[in-house]
Amino acid sequence: MTKIHVQTTVNGDAVEFLADPRETLLDCLRDHVGLTGSKEGCGTGDCGACSVELDGTLVCSCLVLGVEADGKSVETIEGMADGNSLHPLQRKFIEHAALQCGFCTPGILVAARKLLEVNPNPTEEETRYWLAGNLCRCTGYDKIIRAVMDAAAELRGEAA
Repeated sequence: MTKIHVQTTVNGDAVEFLADPRETLLDCLRDHVGLTGSKEGCGTGDCGACSVELDGTLVCSCLVLGVEADGKSVETIEGMADGNSLHPLQRKFIEHAALQCGFCTPGILVAARKLLEVNPNPTEEETRYWLAGNLCRCTGYDKIIRAVMDAAAELRGEAA
């Protein structure tokens, strides 16, 4: 099968790779770009572990073909930290012990970042609804929600 040349921007960096037309964006990110933070939990878009932003839209990268990223921008968990500084969401997840095995954490963090971008002051109900597409089998979600709410307050400049 003929490979397709893909030119995209991943976490602000220009990236090129050759993709099989049937290859998912998740597989391209992991196998061709070397970014292994996004995980394949289900391969059917049900768990959210592979969540990334594609041109500003939150997507399950297991449901998007890699060739669809051509000419577009991709944001992954690896682009979340600013140099050596963790994003407030990442810090709050650590402070609140909002992760256990960590498999789902990259997808939840990417989804939560997008939530706070579109709604910097979400209610607990809005946060739970937004993150409903991200499944975690280890936690009871309470610490995750608390971490997101705490990060939202910090990003708004409010003391927690």
